[in-house]
Formats: sequence, structure tokens, C-alpha cells
Amino acid sequence: MQSTIPMAVIGVGHFGRYHAEKIARLPGAELIAVVDNDEEQVAQVADKHGVRAVTDYRELFGCVNAVSLAVPTHFHFEIAKDLLEHGIDVLVEKPITPDVESAAELVAIAARNNRILQVGHLERFSGVVEAVRRHVTRPLYIDSVRIAPFKARSMDVNVILDLMIHDLDLILCILKSPIVSVDAAGAPVFSESEDIASVRIKFADGCIANIVASRISLKSERTMRIFERDRYLKIDLEKRTINSVSRRAGQTVEGLPGMDIQEENYSAIMDPLEREIDAFITAVRDRSVPMVSGEDGRIALEAASQVNDSLRAHAKFLNDTDQHRAAVAENR
Repeated sequence: MQSTIPMAVIGVGHFGRYHAEKIARLPGAELIAVVDNDEEQVAQVADKHGVRAVTDYRELFGCVNAVSLAVPTHFHFEIAKDLLEHGIDVLVEKPITPDVESAAELVAIAARNNRILQVGHLERFSGVVEAVRRHVTRPLYIDSVRIAPFKARSMDVNVILDLMIHDLDLILCILKSPIVSVDAAGAPVFSESEDIASVRIKFADGCIANIVASRISLKSERTMRIFERDRYLKIDLEKRTINSVSRRAGQTVEGLPGMDIQEENYSAIMDPLEREIDAFITAVRDRSVPMVSGEDGRIALEAASQVNDSLRAHAKFLNDTDQHRAAVAENR
């Protein structure tokens, strides 16, 4: 068993640079190389950490045991497949792949080659999610908002795969219940795909989730409210706090129930990306199931795919309605 795992980062754009910094700092790993097809960019990151600059990831074969993959989504399957089949464990950024079929195939490839496949659903490592799972017993209604200012990256996917998939993963992790129905609407504003979307999801256990995601807001917000009988939780994923408001047992005062309000703060916990990479290193070293497995990534992507199917159905409805109105106007 190796005490220090030789690793590399493939894709050192905005987010990949942070992966390289964390790996270089964590004691369980040794950053051997960074990979990118932008020669100037990869040289800059390599110089900073004193490692090899590589433009072809295949040069890593036989040199590293594990890789953090932070390239655009449409490259995920091809590169991760190649790495897994050459005996390299992979931490792949979310979404795991562009579509559910390739995600299932990638999970099977990892299993067949006895490789670790972890997916970068970062919110799972905030410290908040573990606390929420301890708190909740029977969620009845969930309201989730994730909005952010426009940034000219991740434009290869829509807002569902860019942002909302985080909340889909969290809700599925909390509920452990199948999806029964999905009703979504959205619109492209600054890009060619949806930049803003809203979805209402019904689960088999009766819980309803309303989720809003936008990447064209003037502010940033990542909040979730979970309502149960006699209690609700307000979760701020940016501040990493949980506010619990519970109905107090016993007498009411002037017809109003007494309330217990508590706040928990998890901001002092190691930052989520560092926890995510540290968990990956542990899974690689111990050959254990990662906290967010490839199958978890596939399940979240399947939910996102259902939302996208509903978005397409809604877009067709709007188009058919516009055509009908145009035809009626023309025949007047």
C-alpha cells in the first residue's frame, strides 16, 4: 500500500487550478503532472507547483495512480474511460457524463477494472448535508433556490447540468425515494440552452420539491428549505448554516404555537473541495467505495435528464401554441 499516491489533474482551467492546489497540499497525494491542451496555461500551473506540464493525457499512463478530471463535460466519458481501462482511478467533475447511457457504461467500466470512480458533487462535502440527514425524518415539501451571476464558462451544458444537478443530488441523497413526476419550464437568455429553469418534482413517498436554478442573476444564493410536520429547516449552502424552527410541545400562547429556533454553523469545517479530494485519496488508498460514487453521479444525471425531457416538452408546447396563434391571426 502506497503512503503517498501519485496524481495528476487533467484540465487546469478555472476549476482545475483549484484541484491542483488542493492535491499539491494534501499529505496523502503527490502531484506529478498537470494536463491541458492550452500550452501557456498548463505551463503556468506546472511552474507554480514544480510539476510536469503535459498536453496529452495519455502520457500519464504508467506514471500516476489517480487523476482529477476537470475538462468540459463532453470530454468526460472518452477520457475517463481511457484512464479507467489503463488502471487509473478517477475523480470526475459533475455531471459524470453528458448522458445517462454513457454514465452507466462508465460505472460498468470502473467496476470491470476494479477502479475507483468518484463524482464531484461538491455540496456533499460541505458538512451541511451530513447534518441535514441527521435532522430530517419525513420531509413533506422542499423548496430550493440556486442562483448566480452570469459567467462565461460551463456553457457546454444548460443550467440543469451546470447548477441544478447539485440540488437534485442533495434532494435524492436526503429522500432516498424514486421520482414520480416532473414538470419543468425554462428559457435560454444569454446562451443557446436554458440559463434559468424551475421544476416541480413529486416523489414516491409523497414529498414535493420545487427547485429554481439561474445563472443570470444579479446576486448569488444557494438555499434550501425542508418542511416536515412541526418543523422546518432553512439551509444556507453558501454560509454553511442550518436554522431549525420547531414547534414546541405543550401550551400555545394566544393561539400561536411556541417555537424553538436553533442555528448550526459548519463554516469552520475544511473547505468542501479539499474534503472532496481528501475523500477521493482515502478511497483510492483504502480501495473503498467513495462518498459520491459513479452510481450516485449516474442517479443525479438521470434526474437531471428527466428535468431536461420536461423542459423540451414545455418548449414544444410553447412552439405549438405560437404556431397556432399565428395561424389563427393569418386566417382572420
